[in-house]
Amino acid sequence: MAPLPAPGITRRTLLAASAAGVALLVAGCTSSPPGGREAVTNRQADALAAQLAVQEGLVAAYAAASKADPALGTAVTELAAQAAEQLDRLRKAAPNSTPASAGATSTGAAPAGAGAKAWLRAQVGDAATSHATACLDQSGARAALLGSIAAGLRGQEGRLA
Repeated sequence: MAPLPAPGITRRTLLAASAAGVALLVAGCTSSPPGGREAVTNRQADALAAQLAVQEGLVAAYAAASKADPALGTAVTELAAQAAEQLDRLRKAAPNSTPASAGATSTGAAPAGAGAKAWLRAQVGDAATSHATACLDQSGARAALLGSIAAGLRGQEGRLA
């Protein structure tokens, strides 16, 4: 059983606070402008395409960590599949974007052995932060998607702790 984050905080309290935070994030990312639906700007389209590259990097990070530590790879199979599904949803949200993998930055090599888990956790956290930040400049369904993915990745980050 994993230790609690701080004395006096129960898992139930932590879960409730996390759920409230996710609800606030999604609500903040999905507010619609007065007067109706906002058109997608070139800047928003470019930002969403950049998030494709972030998610592709995360999928590659799961593969790199699995290669560096096969036992970890087995343990995170479900999380890696979730990251791949999130990537598919981002691709569907940005169908006219050029493949980001051509210009995506490399996640680098995961350290071998026990260090792979900490490295992967950092990669997941960085991707979650990137998606959450990008969601603030989006509108409608794109903002909700990025906020949802960011929240899901925060959950993955916690599972990797």
